[in-house]
Amino acid sequence: MAYTAGDSILDDEYNDFVGKATSPFGYNHFAGAGAGEYGLNQSSIATVSAGGTINASNWNTLFTGLDNIANHTNVSITSTSVSAGDAIAIKSALVSDLASLAAAVAAGSTSATAIASAAAGSSTNSGTWNSTSTIERSITFANSATMRAFFNGGGFVRIDPSCTTGIDGSKDDVFNDLTVTAIGNLDLKAHISTRSGSGESTTTNGLANGFHELSTGYTVLLKLTSDNSGYTSNTVEISAKLNAAPATATILTIKMVSTDPADDTTYTAGNTSSVPANPNEAPRMVLALLENYPTDAQGLAADIRAASNTEVSNSIS
Repeated sequence: MAYTAGDSILDDEYNDFVGKATSPFGYNHFAGAGAGEYGLNQSSIATVSAGGTINASNWNTLFTGLDNIANHTNVSITSTSVSAGDAIAIKSALVSDLASLAAAVAAGSTSATAIASAAAGSSTNSGTWNSTSTIERSITFANSATMRAFFNGGGFVRIDPSCTTGIDGSKDDVFNDLTVTAIGNLDLKAHISTRSGSGESTTTNGLANGFHELSTGYTVLLKLTSDNSGYTSNTVEISAKLNAAPATATILTIKMVSTDPADDTTYTAGNTSSVPANPNEAPRMVLALLENYPTDAQGLAADIRAASNTEVSNSIS
């Protein structure tokens, strides 16, 4: 049936459309602060008191909110605004729209295109190294609702590893191949991570992990081993962790560990073999992060961004 503006018997049902926190979810659960994989941290819509009249303005507030989330997630919906005296949208269409939008948010708004990018800090080793390089950087959000909304709204953290070349041609090539060519851009999203590069030997594939799959211990997203002749024990590993469970976390930490366990021969500076004087030196590693954040260009009230970033550790041996 259709519902007419001014009906007073639909308060409970309207309140479910607005605030129901169990499936099928109401608007506030997936568009407001939410919980878990639901929530975009938008302003919640007020419910009506028991026995209250449902006016066209009540419905339009809900429909406006639905339109905004649909615009951001690029999900097609059929509910529309009404004028006083008009028939309210059919219940089945509204329920279907609510379910579609909730599912889009839970998946991490994978079709959202209102995403912008900004640097979120970069760290470089202090010098060349012989065995292991470890760099950790963190990104902090103002609160857990903002962090959750960042990823639920289609935001992601881009991990951009590289190395400073010019030390040893062969070893420079090894770590440049592992980072720039093979890892490329490693994007940590709501429920998955993606790698733009290709090549080298995959030792650990943790790309099925996204923000919602992380915990307080490091989860390996990707570990690659060099396939370059003579350097097949060299590796680069990227891991991520949170400072709490995803529902309450505010800090994401990314760690890059590079290893060079090979026992290389060291030559004197006067050698005539046209090889580096110290081929054991591995290049300085670089860990750069970018926040690709949901913007207000297509329906959200404001950009959803991190509050700060910092270097946690940077060591070589």
